[in-house]
Formats: sequence, structure tokens, C-alpha cells
Amino acid sequence: MKKVYTCFCTDVIHEGHRNILQEAKKYGEVTVGILSDAAMIKFNRFPTITMEERKKMIADTGLADTVMIQNEIMYDNVIGTIKPDYVIHGDNWQNGPERAIRQNVIDNLEKYGGELIEVAYTYNENVKKIDDNIKEKLAMPEFRRKRLRQLLKLCPIVKTIEVHSGLTGLIAEKTVVEHNGELNQFDAMWLSSLCDSTAKGKPDIELVDMSSRMRTIDDVMEVTTKPIILDGDTGGLEEHFVYNVRTLERMGVSAVIIEDKTGLKKNSLFGTEVEQTQDSIENFCHKIRAGKRAQRTEEFMIIARIESLILEKGQEDAMKRATAYVEAGADAIMIHSRKKSPDEIFAFCDAFRKVDAKTPIVVVPTSFNSVTEDEFVSHGVNIVIYANQLTRSAFPAMQSTAVEILKNHRALEVDARLMPFKDIITLIDDI
Repeated sequence: MKKVYTCFCTDVIHEGHRNILQEAKKYGEVTVGILSDAAMIKFNRFPTITMEERKKMIADTGLADTVMIQNEIMYDNVIGTIKPDYVIHGDNWQNGPERAIRQNVIDNLEKYGGELIEVAYTYNENVKKIDDNIKEKLAMPEFRRKRLRQLLKLCPIVKTIEVHSGLTGLIAEKTVVEHNGELNQFDAMWLSSLCDSTAKGKPDIELVDMSSRMRTIDDVMEVTTKPIILDGDTGGLEEHFVYNVRTLERMGVSAVIIEDKTGLKKNSLFGTEVEQTQDSIENFCHKIRAGKRAQRTEEFMIIARIESLILEKGQEDAMKRATAYVEAGADAIMIHSRKKSPDEIFAFCDAFRKVDAKTPIVVVPTSFNSVTEDEFVSHGVNIVIYANQLTRSAFPAMQSTAVEILKNHRALEVDARLMPFKDIITLIDDI
């Protein structure tokens, strides 16, 4: 009997999936692959049920002879192992980044004469309703809040991009790139106080209060599903921080990062050029403990940001603080530097990993931006935050457009650099 293979990345079975399975049965013995959790998140689908539940869901259809786990998005290993005569798939992967997966299947089948059979994609009101329900479920606070901890277990490094509005949230949510035979996307979103303040035309001195920032969070949450890490600056007064922790947790935010500085906020990248005061270890630990006591779930994370390297107090001070903050209950450590060389960051990470193998490390490579994610992983880093690049790229583009319109007294000259109306409407309507 001929061997048939198909793979699903889904938490539900609707008529479109059944159509594919029924078509597959016509050709022979059917093996169905279930994408692993780690593979699913690269495929822009975050699982809402376990792999075992997904396996049972397929088995219960009665249309699969064998159900297995496919651990990679690309099909090299599974085709090389099974050598199916036919691979069955919906025809909805012929455009966009998924084309790379399709080509990978074709290339592997050609090695021994296998055949790809594509089934017309089923899309109707019922299927759309099911898809919309899944998106809504993923956006709910109880599902979104725990997602950062889940990602830390599944990803070698959690790739996080700055957002400051619903539109930038959509960019973070929907940007998927095929490169070197892999699909890549951002895993989480960073709501920076700098970028939020800048978008509102305000200085980054904690002038934009938390109530205003929560409205930005709500704007982003309304149109996205990915986990959110909030820049909490110093955390403010302990009494305020406790209240804000509970509010953020209830909203579905996954984590807040607070820095061990005091007084009027001044951007860390100014370093010692401006007067900046670091909090005592005792006081900052007290704030961490108070925040952890205020939590109502185990999912929310308080991340302690250490400013010792920024303020040129050295690695010894940074290590002393990291150890104390973890003992106080911090769920992760962020280490910051304004140097272009990553040497002091790497030195800290290596030293910290010798004494603590588990606590996640967060870095923000604004200054040391030549370092790759793989290099960070090799030094024990778990989360990388691209903290301001969307804001810093948007403003020069907008300013240049404004200048060109003023110079030419019309908009024709800027048309080539503008996003087509169709693309921006699709970006918004698709979510």
C-alpha cells in the first residue's frame, strides 16, 4: 500500500482538515504529523492545547492510520524517514513565507520520485468563525499572561520587538520572514516608556503616567495575541508598584521590568553624563518582594534591571545585586550596558551562569547591536529586546516625507516610499 503523509498545525479540526484527511485516504495508508509546540510557535500559531491532546484529536477522526510528532517546520527529516509516496497539503501555502516550506517538500520528494498533492483550501463562514475564536482565545488575559513563561521553555531565545501603538503591535504580530530555509518572527512585544512617551510627544521622564500607558497596552492587546513585557521604569513608589502589578496581571501582561534607580528618570544610555542615582540593594529587594506578594498568579513575572554597568560600578556590584534580587523573588535579571562592545555583558552573563543556571537573563542590545541572537544564547541569554528600533526608523521616514512634500508642493515624489493602501488595510483587517 502506498504511503501518504500530511501535517497539521491546528488546535481544532474543522471541515477543511477533514477534506484533506479524506483526500489522503484515497491514496493509501495515512500518517499525520502534528507540529510540536516549538515548531508551532515558529509557524505563527501558539498552541492552546497540549501535543497529546492534538494527537488524540487527530486519532479520534478515524482518518489517520498513524499519528506522530513533527519536530521541525521543514520536512527534511520526516520525508527522509518515512519516504511517503504522496504528501497531501492544502493549497494555501503557495504565497507568503510558507512558500519556503512548500518548496522544501517538493525538493525532498524529488529525490526519490514522491509527489505533492494539493487540496483546495476550504474557507467559509464556519471556518472563519473557528479561526476567529482561536485568535480571541489567544488574546484573552489568562492565555496571554502565561505565554512568556511558555516561550522561555520552548525557545532558545525569546525575540522581542518594541511596540507603542496598535499599528506597531500588528507589525510585531504579523511579520514573518523566510530566511535560509527557516521561518522567523518575533515572539513577544516590549512596551517601552521611551517609545510610548515619544509617540505622545513627551519627554522620557515618567511624565506619561501609568494610566496613560495602560491605555497603550489596551490598544496593543485589542489587535494582537503575543505576550507583552512592560517597561516599568523604576516601578515608582512601592505602594504604587503593588497596585500596578495587580492591574497589569489582570490585563494579561506577562512581565514588568523595573530598574534599580531612584529619583527623576533619566535614560540609561546617558550613563554618567547626567546625574543618576542607584537604589540600595535593600530598598530594591523590598520593592521586588512587595510586588511578588501582590501577585495573584504564578504566571506574571517581575524582572529586575541592573544599572551597575551603566553607572560604571563594575561587574562585582552587578553580580552582588543580581544574586540579591533573585533571592528577593525576581523572576529574571536584565543586565544593561551603553558600550558598543558586548564584552562586559558577556562577562556578566558568564559569571552569573556559573552561580545560577536557571534564572532567565534579559539583554537590550541598543548599543552593542552587532551581536547575533546565537551569540547571546551561547552566553546564557534567554530574552533579547529590540527596544526602540521601530520608533527610531519611523520618525526619520515621516520627517523625510514631510520635507519632500513641502519642497515639491505635492505628494507625487514620496509615493514610491509609501505603503500601498491595500497593504495597510489588509494588515489591519486580517487580525
